[in-house]
Amino acid sequence: MYLRMFGRLIVILTMACGHAPPAADSPASPPKVQLAVIPADSEAFPRAAQAVSASLAAARVSGIDETRVSKVSLEVVQLSVECVDPTSTCYEAIGRSMSVNRLLFARLTGGAHKRQLKIMVTLFDVDAKAAMRTAEKVFATEDAATAGAAALVAEVAR
Repeated sequence: MYLRMFGRLIVILTMACGHAPPAADSPASPPKVQLAVIPADSEAFPRAAQAVSASLAAARVSGIDETRVSKVSLEVVQLSVECVDPTSTCYEAIGRSMSVNRLLFARLTGGAHKRQLKIMVTLFDVDAKAAMRTAEKVFATEDAATAGAAALVAEVAR
């Protein structure tokens, strides 16, 4: 009888001592850095917008844990947060509304001449409320912009 009680006591003690509680001051894992990629849109330069958007979606930005590609353009997202100015305040509002830490987007505008196209690609840090990297280039034609879009995006995404 004592042997059975002693055996049970050993089993209970082994089970109680076998699992140490987690350390109270163990470091928490750092929060994930999330990126929202916002496609470009341009009625005047649709092929260039499509090429830029494809390059943005394929970009691999270092230090990013999760990437989400928006289904709507920058202009639509700006309208949804009621801020259409190209300012840090508006970009921060966009990032907060999308619950991300970084934004990757491009703006396409006409150049000084009718056929020219200016593309500006930006990686924006929502937490710091500032652009991390920006690259821009004026292309002579939409064909040149379409061909040069990937290199411009890669310059910012590096």
